[in-house]
Amino acid sequence: MLRTHTCGELRMTHLGQEVILCGWIQRSRDLGGMTFIDLRDRYGITQMVFNMETDAPLCESARKLGREYVVSITGVVMERSNKNPKIPTGDIEITVKQFKILSESALPPFTIEDQTDGGDELRMKYRYLDLRRPAVRKNLELRHRMAIETRNFLNNQQFIEIETPCLIKSTPEGARDFVVPSRMNPGEFYALPQSPQTFKQLLMISGFDRYFQIVRCFRDEDLRADRQPEFTQIDCEMSFVTQEDILSTFEGLAKHLFSSILGLDPGAFPRLSYKDAMEQYGNDKPDLRFDMRFFDLTNEVSGKGFKVFDEAWIVIGICAKGCAGYSRKQLDELTEYIKRPQIGASGLIYARHGADGSLKSSVDKFYSPDDLKKWFLVAGGEPGDLLLILAGKPEHTRKALSELRLEMGRRLGLMQEGDFKPLWVVDFPLLEWDEETRRFYAKHHPFTSPKPEDIPILDTSPGEVRANAYDLVINGVEIGGGSIRIHDKQLQKRMFAVLGFTEEEAQSQFGFLMNAFEFGAPPHGGIAFGFDRWCAVFSGSDSIRDFIAFPKNNSGRDVMIDSPAGIRPEQLKELKLRIDASGQ
Repeated sequence: MLRTHTCGELRMTHLGQEVILCGWIQRSRDLGGMTFIDLRDRYGITQMVFNMETDAPLCESARKLGREYVVSITGVVMERSNKNPKIPTGDIEITVKQFKILSESALPPFTIEDQTDGGDELRMKYRYLDLRRPAVRKNLELRHRMAIETRNFLNNQQFIEIETPCLIKSTPEGARDFVVPSRMNPGEFYALPQSPQTFKQLLMISGFDRYFQIVRCFRDEDLRADRQPEFTQIDCEMSFVTQEDILSTFEGLAKHLFSSILGLDPGAFPRLSYKDAMEQYGNDKPDLRFDMRFFDLTNEVSGKGFKVFDEAWIVIGICAKGCAGYSRKQLDELTEYIKRPQIGASGLIYARHGADGSLKSSVDKFYSPDDLKKWFLVAGGEPGDLLLILAGKPEHTRKALSELRLEMGRRLGLMQEGDFKPLWVVDFPLLEWDEETRRFYAKHHPFTSPKPEDIPILDTSPGEVRANAYDLVINGVEIGGGSIRIHDKQLQKRMFAVLGFTEEEAQSQFGFLMNAFEFGAPPHGGIAFGFDRWCAVFSGSDSIRDFIAFPKNNSGRDVMIDSPAGIRPEQLKELKLRIDASGQ
């Protein structure tokens, strides 16, 4: 080894020892007859001292070293006179006897520090430099620890880790596939897996009754902070289980990660039906760090001559505790917030309950103080509170009010870092109707089993069928989801028929799975967690990019290696592909 110790391990117990450290120069400070260099590696930072009085040539040479030079330094561990309590090695320093330059460095395009001066695109272009920053390194260390603890827990629960193929068959359901042309089979294509769904079901039929995989998945979809074209799942499946068994097992995994990674006990995970989640919070992944549930005023406000309310399908609101004193400017800001194109609400109605007992609203022309008193009674409001109310069609209005609720949570500081509120959302609809294509699509995927009691109405009232499905939500983020699967060939056929597949299409796309059902398929179910997303939530970050070593930008590009890129004409020829004059 070129070094005896790392830059993060030396302490007072090492005083007097001669050591060799290797690393990158973080910064250099020349103070008269002394030069101080902070040497950094993956494990931390140690201060090096060069003394002009005792070794002037060595000190002069040290002053020529630039940032990010890679050096090997030999010296003696000494007690530091001006200690730095902010770093673990802050009690000691190294009096340098000699050093060797292992590699010189050009001036970095941004500072390699937690508070860097580099923008997102610049840091992604030089991601290998960004990864040297302690804040980014800590994210990947967190990811590593979570992967290790996940494997430890699942191994102790008798799960076996099995790899599944990355070159599979494209399917019409779900997100858009990435496709890969086959040179040996001209005109035919592989797809990169969006998940190992069918393979893990086949593993259940194979008798591997507890499977998991920390697996790379691919989806060709529009990107945002919590999406990347390639991402990682903790993918799991179990045989001979009910929904209750799966929720219990993976609540155990979640609690193990909370305990081993964060040192927290989140307590029992509440359960909320999809219907209640939508009615109370306006989305299927509610943030329970604060309450502020929806209240329904539809019956109380109708018939008073206010056209907006009289013609609305629903009139719903939230109660902002202690906000009756909001200024007109603050209320106008909230109105503009919900009118943004991303939300699309047409307006905001408010009502105040003053600390003095007064009742005022933005629609006093139509509603008396007695009417407003009923509103606050329904909302559970008290003197000092503010009601924020929206009206319109159910789905659109609930979605807009959900965004307003979250914005109020942010403004009021109700979503505290380090506070975690996990829950299970259950009883999702099995199917969702698409007006444009005039057909049903699977809410999760076409292998999800209906609730047993709803199977009789699958053919006659498919929109009312509930799925035997569940999601784990933490702080308003969907961490993972799964379901009990269909394991009966005839039921799977019925499901494909409801989704608009002909028998020929179903056999062509999924015949291998349906045929496997004929050879003794056990009842089974599973779940998949977004591993990158779980890491981000544990760290309090909004972006999964920070937890992926080499992520893509919002356009799906890797600006460091300049990918995607064109390929050579001879490669196209080998693949029996061509690009016409228009670039198609």
